[in-house]
Amino acid sequence: MFGSLFEEKEDEGFVSTSATGRTAKGGEEPPPPRGRSNLCGIKNQGGTCYLNSLLQTLLFTPEFREELFSLGPEELGCLEDKDKPGAKVRVIPLELQRLFARLLLVDQQSASTTDLTDSFGWNSSEGTNQHDVQELNRILFSALEHSLVGTSGSTLIQRLYHGIIVNSIVCKECGNVSQRKEDFLDLTVCVCGVSSLEEALWNMFVEEEWFEGNNLYRCAQCSRLVTAAKSAKLKQLPPFMTMSLLRFSFDFAKCERYKETGRYAFPLTINLRPFCEQTDAEDSDFTYELFSVIIHKGGCYGGHYHVYIRDIDELGQWEPPEEDCKPKAQKKTKEEVKESSEQKLQEDNPLSIITAIIAQESSKSVLLDQLGQKLMNKTGSSWSKRFRKPYGPIGKFLQSHSDVFILVSNGTRVALKANPPSPATDASAPSEQTTNSEPSAASDGAASDLQPEGNQKPKPKPEQGSHWFDLNDSTVTSIRESDIAKQFQGKESAYMLFYRKTQLYRPSEALSNPQYKVPSHFIQMAQDENQRLQQMREEFDATNNTVELHLHLAPFYKTVNGVLQPVSEEPSINLNFDRRKTIGDLRITIYHMQELWEGDMALTVAKSLPAGLHLYNTLTDDSVSLYSAGIHTHTDLFVWNGKEVRGAAVQSGAEWEPVLLTVVRPFLSEGVEHEAQNGVKCKTTDNSNSENGAAGLKREARGFAGGSTLGEVREALGEPRESLLCQEHKTEKVGGQGAGEGGGASGWRVFPPDDMQRTLKELSLKDGDALLVLEPQSFDSSVFSRNGDVVTVTTPSDCRWLQVEFRPQIKGGEEEQEEQRKKAKVPATGNMLLCEVKQRAIWELQLQEQPSGAQYCLRQVDCSGKLLPPVCEELSVRDAGVRLMTTLSLCPGNAPKESQLFLHFTVGSAPSAGMEMDIIVEKTFTVKECLRAMLDAVGLDGTSWHLRRLDWCEEVGEPLMDEDASLSELKISSGETLVVTEGLLPPKGFLKLPVWLYVDLSGMEADCKRSENSPAEQQMQGAETTDGSCARSISLCGKNMAELQNVGKVEISDDATLEDLKTQVLTLPTLQDMCVPVSSFLRVWQMEGGRLTRILRGQHVTLRKLKLTSGADLCVQCLLKEEDLGPKQVLLKVKMGVPGERSYYPPEELVWDASHDSTPRSLRTSLAAHYGLSPDSLLLAKHQPDKHAWEEISNWTQQVSKKKKKKKAESLLGPPFHLRDGDVIGIKNLLIDNNRDFITA
Repeated sequence: MFGSLFEEKEDEGFVSTSATGRTAKGGEEPPPPRGRSNLCGIKNQGGTCYLNSLLQTLLFTPEFREELFSLGPEELGCLEDKDKPGAKVRVIPLELQRLFARLLLVDQQSASTTDLTDSFGWNSSEGTNQHDVQELNRILFSALEHSLVGTSGSTLIQRLYHGIIVNSIVCKECGNVSQRKEDFLDLTVCVCGVSSLEEALWNMFVEEEWFEGNNLYRCAQCSRLVTAAKSAKLKQLPPFMTMSLLRFSFDFAKCERYKETGRYAFPLTINLRPFCEQTDAEDSDFTYELFSVIIHKGGCYGGHYHVYIRDIDELGQWEPPEEDCKPKAQKKTKEEVKESSEQKLQEDNPLSIITAIIAQESSKSVLLDQLGQKLMNKTGSSWSKRFRKPYGPIGKFLQSHSDVFILVSNGTRVALKANPPSPATDASAPSEQTTNSEPSAASDGAASDLQPEGNQKPKPKPEQGSHWFDLNDSTVTSIRESDIAKQFQGKESAYMLFYRKTQLYRPSEALSNPQYKVPSHFIQMAQDENQRLQQMREEFDATNNTVELHLHLAPFYKTVNGVLQPVSEEPSINLNFDRRKTIGDLRITIYHMQELWEGDMALTVAKSLPAGLHLYNTLTDDSVSLYSAGIHTHTDLFVWNGKEVRGAAVQSGAEWEPVLLTVVRPFLSEGVEHEAQNGVKCKTTDNSNSENGAAGLKREARGFAGGSTLGEVREALGEPRESLLCQEHKTEKVGGQGAGEGGGASGWRVFPPDDMQRTLKELSLKDGDALLVLEPQSFDSSVFSRNGDVVTVTTPSDCRWLQVEFRPQIKGGEEEQEEQRKKAKVPATGNMLLCEVKQRAIWELQLQEQPSGAQYCLRQVDCSGKLLPPVCEELSVRDAGVRLMTTLSLCPGNAPKESQLFLHFTVGSAPSAGMEMDIIVEKTFTVKECLRAMLDAVGLDGTSWHLRRLDWCEEVGEPLMDEDASLSELKISSGETLVVTEGLLPPKGFLKLPVWLYVDLSGMEADCKRSENSPAEQQMQGAETTDGSCARSISLCGKNMAELQNVGKVEISDDATLEDLKTQVLTLPTLQDMCVPVSSFLRVWQMEGGRLTRILRGQHVTLRKLKLTSGADLCVQCLLKEEDLGPKQVLLKVKMGVPGERSYYPPEELVWDASHDSTPRSLRTSLAAHYGLSPDSLLLAKHQPDKHAWEEISNWTQQVSKKKKKKKAESLLGPPFHLRDGDVIGIKNLLIDNNRDFITA
């Protein structure tokens, strides 16, 4: 049940452990310090809450703890020697000592039991499986006794927990008494049919059992069956009495286990005199007081353990629970106050919500990083989802309401300005747990001290019944003694009781002294670990709170049209700074960096916009931290005097955000060459194809302040008042072309005179908008025409041309080809036929002297320089889609007619660059006629050929199956490439399926049983290095867990079965070395978009019924056992959340049978049985990889059918979840994990 727990390898009780074991996972973030209770919890490894509860009970048993610490290295050995040959090291007590020392002295919120469970011999699965704490108690004591044989602690368990029961049978005939002694370490008491512990003990040790009637007793002295009475008494009482309550019973009628949840009371102090054999001693010898209660929450098939413990030595800092801090009169009206406050709380008003949250805190303040979580708990949604869009980040919201909120504790906590926290309350804030999102104040080093209480004021004397704590794994909270009575009954009730004799007194020097009787080497170990943790926290805080600032210095900027423009290539410098420091500290640092700075220094938050640098708010309060001021990493700060930059005033604020406009002006032949003004590039719309003598539009990018009026913009451009400013009328663009581009016309709307007084922001002008500037004389040209408030720009006649470039056959290198190229500009219009353009180009290029019969065609060129198919010369320039002012290539060859197609083709394989052959065929040709024409062109004979198309990745694709269909019917267009493939056409119904291999990256090499240097692996690795596309990684929630490797393709009939497909897949050369006993050890996935989507089911189902189509990607996965999934069985990847952390344990495969029930209840029940937990304690969510989010599967909701008027259970196979094979299901065990958020980042 507990693995190889405590199985010793040597007879003397020594353990020689190996170095193998689990390694505790560690992150970059250091563990948080202890909470306000000043007690350390224990991390849950997934299902070790029962172990944690028992270990805390033993720790708070001072006599056990001190006896264990009294055993030195000379008796137990050293852990450093455990791997040495022949070394005898008692690992279990040593690890227990080390764990107790960490729990007492190390300043961390929780300690890990990984080293201790490794010494038990547990494997990785034991930490996630839950067991019974009563059984663990007995096994642990037995193991400790065995481990301590031969040491002074060999009788430790016997001295503290050993007791004796004497069972007596009295003969009623002769009075003979027969006695038998029975040893015990804990008493198992009945719960069923009993109302209290005293009643159960009375039934055990006072009531007599009579042997009479048909059940007589054979007396040894009378030598016959007689009437007798049997009874039991406590003969010897141990210092510590452990009571194990039999909460779990078996119902023989229903044949199932159940948990007794009825009321079962137990006293805080109990006198065992009535149950003892000898009763003549003093009462103190029989009186016990309760000091620990292990509680079980859940049912008989799973649950969670935690423990109530009385702090005997007052090591912790007990504080009254929050609900008890209020006066009695206030407690009575608690519900009324809560209801009234909820009514006043406006859900859509973040100001009232945050105010209510802070007011309900006992400290009257909230940590900044916890405010978001508390708001989510209050409203059910996060700040980012509900309030960020209208109100901005939460930090800026608090800053903008400085009349309501105030930042305290160096900017780490927020409080109400009308009711600030008291100094005493505020001083306790640093002891609370913080996260990496909160800029904690620099520590003063007190965390490394083991006794920080010595420098503090004496604690007030706790009230009667205090110093009880609830230790729930990593969480430790104060409780009242009266809270114990709440565990008398219910699903969460007492399971084990620990009593100690009242005559066991503790010395005064042990009170509030965790170092009492702790060996010096453990004290030194704890001090070193505290120093290391303190250093880690300081380094983490420094790293987490360091922001990179971009400082823009005023001397490197100038103002142009009210916009800050840099005057150097590197106008900014980077500065790494601690955001916990104040604005004043930042200002002083910049002063030291700029030794030549004179006068005042203002720091203004800036932002780099397309038009230039813009300023927003100036940081004026030097006492505010950068975090409180909303300064984050990569923030731009402008450093200036706060008044002007190079004598010019600078406007700030959102209303003055600059706009980058495209200023468009007409230009004539004299203005072809333009110079850049103010560092702004100018360009024409000709795309570098214009020559001297051409006319068009000149464009330049200019930035203007958003608060500038249109009249000020006109004045800044140096234009007279008579000039017109026009905005591009985008709805009137012709053919999607811009202004001035070949062959088209564009419309512009003239701004009316009233708009001259409106700002750019009021006119809704934004970055990239075009602004046309026209002087009155521009209307004399034929380019611009005005009709009302619309100006039309027509392509000038000088721009109506096509450039033709002659490209001869390639006979030499590229240099020779470039030399032979000739260019000519041919006048053209949109209605001119391309054959006329070709004739004029031949004349201009003087190609009439070429050999007679030489044919030429015109071809367009794409942006990469590749020649496109020849254009049809029977069409006009416009009908052929040729734009004016572009370049055509004149190449040798024939041009296709309007009824023909120009095709590329190759023989045998996918074409290489420049190796294709060209052919012109009629559109009405059938596939067979086209194939014959291609074969004739290359001089091939025979009938064993067929045509194939290229797929989207330029590889040989599907064959053209219908040889009698025409090319136009198959939608084959000009420029397409066909492949002439040897061999007859495959029969109809054959499928060509690419196959991928699923390779597990989690280290489970046995899944595919491959050798390290198998030829299959070598081939796959070789393919990986030559073609990166043959291997891809698939992920589960952001982590690459598997890799898909391309192993080839199979061609198979769609009448074949799935078993035939698996057999043929295994014949691929790459998979021949895989060991697969039978086909059922192979799982076949269908892929869509590079993801595994469904598992093909049914060994004898045909591929046609499985709806497989040619080209569908398949993935094969080797299994360790046979698999034959049913049609309604779904394979899910399930991941259990790590308690208290935003991470998950490795995923497991679970086959969920949804054939009879596909509701959330069925899935939850299946998962509960898989993990051995209660279904009611599980919270489920489905991972949505496309959205990078989790969708929670709520408790079995029901919907009502209108027709049948019956409740219809929601199916997870339908909307909104659509569960299918491979989906990832996240699981939270709410008994041990309060975090309901499934997100890991």
